[in-house]
Amino acid sequence: MTTLNDELASVAAALSRSTVQIQDRRFGGGSGVIWQADGVIITNAHVIRSDRPTVKLPDNRVLDAVCTNRDRLQDLAVLKVDATDLPAAPIGDSDTLRVGQMVFAVGNPLGITNALTTGIIHAVNSKNQTGKKQPGTWIQANIRLSAGNSGGALADTQGKVIGINTAIAGGLGLAIPSNIVERFLRRGTVKPYLGVTLQPVAIGRRYRRRLGLLILEVQAGSLAESAGLLTGDVLTGVAGRGFTDISDLAQVLWQFSPGDLLQLNLIRAGKSAIAQIEIPDKSGAVAA
Repeated sequence: MTTLNDELASVAAALSRSTVQIQDRRFGGGSGVIWQADGVIITNAHVIRSDRPTVKLPDNRVLDAVCTNRDRLQDLAVLKVDATDLPAAPIGDSDTLRVGQMVFAVGNPLGITNALTTGIIHAVNSKNQTGKKQPGTWIQANIRLSAGNSGGALADTQGKVIGINTAIAGGLGLAIPSNIVERFLRRGTVKPYLGVTLQPVAIGRRYRRRLGLLILEVQAGSLAESAGLLTGDVLTGVAGRGFTDISDLAQVLWQFSPGDLLQLNLIRAGKSAIAQIEIPDKSGAVAA
């Protein structure tokens, strides 16, 4: 038992060295994770209200930071501070998480510096209609979070960060998976642009209605045109996973990185079909 306690205490100490306090001069603050040793810090978009917040490092240095990328839809933000050789957190693979796995949350709740709480994974990835595993939008953990934990790390027992704590819902902590954060970093400010004008419609039989997105217009030279999408097609989901909200397509696009293959399910002339779209290296702004 003593050995286990010592190991867990070591993990907690290591996580604390990679956790920063973020202060927005006018709007409060929260937590952040040192993602890269050259001064790259990840936090939530809702923690950052201005472009130049202040970051307090674990060694008590207080530095001005610049917000280099922020996406309110995914609730992620990237900060950059003028520092090198920072104690970056080891990053884990969020796609390997299992229900019941023990996790730690580190942050600065209610003014307490580097507070740690423990819990277990409540829910992770879901499966589509074909049984294929889909990337999870959220990690749900039975763990206690408070104001100030936002932007802090959710980590496994090895001290690897597998999520960014973001919200509380139904008594459960919600964290953005680390693999989504990694894709967000790789993409930078580039946002996939599908190039369609959409209108939500109800499809299916009377008592089994579901959401569809009717294509009203396909822009010339767009990804949609190259994939063969046509005006009148009704998009029904991605890789067999149906849409439940009109913002689902935009959220899915954000989760894909350059080179990824996007599989869109659709209905054309009353028949089901699939369109394959490869996300290019460079593109414009999000379209829905």
